[in-house]
Amino acid sequence: MLDTTILRILGAFFYYSPQSDTLQNVYSALGELPQLHSWKDSEQIQAICASLAQTAPNDIAYDYSVLFEGQGSMPAPPWGSVYFEHDNTVMGESTAAYRNLLQSKGLVTDTGIREPEDQFGLMLMAISALAEHGEDDAIVELLEQHLLPWAYRYLTLVQQTQTENAFYPNIAKVTEVYLTDLQKQLELTPIQVELFR
Repeated sequence: MLDTTILRILGAFFYYSPQSDTLQNVYSALGELPQLHSWKDSEQIQAICASLAQTAPNDIAYDYSVLFEGQGSMPAPPWGSVYFEHDNTVMGESTAAYRNLLQSKGLVTDTGIREPEDQFGLMLMAISALAEHGEDDAIVELLEQHLLPWAYRYLTLVQQTQTENAFYPNIAKVTEVYLTDLQKQLELTPIQVELFR
């Protein structure tokens, strides 16, 4: 149903610190992104990915801290519950519903720290794990009910954030294009919900 590689690559960049061993190993895959999908504007994606691949991890360490660790006021919180919950809290009802979906499929997110499972990068990697187990219905449910209703808003906020380096806004653009294509390809209808962020 899905190419799991692209989801793992994109998910890793929205989750792991630039200095982490995991991300160091994934950097080389940035140049492969244009070949992993039938992009509509393949030249634009190739140009973006070429510039991404030339970015050194140290060049984006501060931006990572701002976007994912809360250095200052977090301009684009990466957790679904912040968008779904009226008071913008993490670990709300939407997180519990998402956790139940994962658990029903035997997928437990254990990162070693207590954190919400509805983190954007973790969700992309969860889709990949579900695809590897042939859980097509669960992928549709995850995308329609738990990720796509807030993903585009989140990716827009990342693209609008004034970062020191264009790396994260650019990877957000590539991810937005990919998710839009995936939504059309799978004929998905995301639930309509009011977003509070």
